[in-house]
Amino acid sequence: MYGETGRSVVLPSDMVGSVSATRAANLEASGEALGKFVGQVDEVLSALEGSAGNPAKVSAQTIRAASLTSGGESEFPEAHGLYKQYTRVHQELTTLSKILHLQIEATGIAVSGARNGFEKLEEEQRQRFWAIQTEIGKLQSKTDDKQHATGSTKMKA
Repeated sequence: MYGETGRSVVLPSDMVGSVSATRAANLEASGEALGKFVGQVDEVLSALEGSAGNPAKVSAQTIRAASLTSGGESEFPEAHGLYKQYTRVHQELTTLSKILHLQIEATGIAVSGARNGFEKLEEEQRQRFWAIQTEIGKLQSKTDDKQHATGSTKMKA
């Protein structure tokens, strides 16, 4: 086997594939520990759903431009700038709250699968897990696109 430098690399004798037997043993988790972790994930998810960080509650906390000024943008441009920044940050917080909520839900499903075996997960749970992954990917790509667009306009200005 050759490393990045092109030199030969000597692997430890207990290495099987890319994971040593020692490391594999350390990765094993008891059903009890995973069960406890699932309970903790469920508690965090429940707490998030009941908090102000709930995606629905975050998205409901908006303001109108008229709340800051009744004039046109030329009369008080700072107020309009503040409104635009508030709206941008609010949208990002709403997206982050949704992603956090989805990640916690997906973690709960993944831990259940790790505890009981992924083949024993109900088909509905498997489909929900992959739907969550797809939704997170879409949310993150929208956020990335907005950041790149914002960054590129800032660079031009």
